[in-house]
Amino acid sequence: MKKVRWVLAHEPIELFLRAARKFAALMEQLAPGELDVEILTLSEYSEKYNAGEPVTKHDLLRLMKEGKCEMSQMYTSTLGRAHNTDMRVLDMPFLFRDHDHAKWVLEGEIGNELLKGLDDESKGARSVKGLAFTYSGGFRMIPANKEIHKIEDFQGLPLRCNNSDIAKETLKAVGAVPVPIELEQINEGVQDGDIVGGESTYPRFFGLKQNEHMNTINDAEHSLFLTTIIVQKEFWRDLPKELKNSIREASREAARAERVWSVEDIDIVKSKCKEENINVVTMSDAERARFKDATAYLYDKFADTLPEGMVDRIRKHGTSEED
Repeated sequence: MKKVRWVLAHEPIELFLRAARKFAALMEQLAPGELDVEILTLSEYSEKYNAGEPVTKHDLLRLMKEGKCEMSQMYTSTLGRAHNTDMRVLDMPFLFRDHDHAKWVLEGEIGNELLKGLDDESKGARSVKGLAFTYSGGFRMIPANKEIHKIEDFQGLPLRCNNSDIAKETLKAVGAVPVPIELEQINEGVQDGDIVGGESTYPRFFGLKQNEHMNTINDAEHSLFLTTIIVQKEFWRDLPKELKNSIREASREAARAERVWSVEDIDIVKSKCKEENINVVTMSDAERARFKDATAYLYDKFADTLPEGMVDRIRKHGTSEED
């Protein structure tokens, strides 16, 4: 039996725990007794496998490279910066029309190309192989102590974003001031007065206690928050073909289930917001169109850093224009 240490490196844990549990359950159906999946939080991993020395989410890729961890999930934006530059395309604003469009892309030929790119050293690949795309949140929203009804409302607002150049430029495009800090630091940033809010997702609003620091959710749906199920490359290389096929299938099915759960979380969070008098401001179609127009120049600005032709292929996917 092969041993897998699946480390939960991100918060809130429940978002990532359910995908890992689904994968483990599917493996018992597809290849009973062949894979021992041990699901660990960072603190549990530290105590059991790292002599009590603390580890953070920033240590995860190093641990995988060193063969000390076999599976996990990782933000695609992180992988785009460090492991496969083609992944950057997924950070682009207003790339996906809806969840069906995202499913077609992520589960189809384009998604497979991006996952395979993690094996390509010429694109920055190093130590992991991608198996499937998960949401761990879905479309981004902006919790804040400010209501954003129109793009002029962004003007001058210091807002948290990730460290992607694309994420920062997206906020600059509408006059906001991007503040690249960790998602888990958004509450501290608001409390210290450094920001008034920032990019997050519905499942994180209560899960990370953002509701205790921000009174409004601004629902702009300007880009997708995506993660990837990853496996350590050397571990993968030594597996029998049949077991690899089972792991691929279990990863894809677990990812599909996780994306459904993330979408379902949205209505759950909205209902709880109503109970707790949290404002949910949904940007109108007209204002979202203006937001989209304001960020359109990013596609020219970052064209040389994105995989050739992929943006057009993604946009056409599932439409009558598709070849």
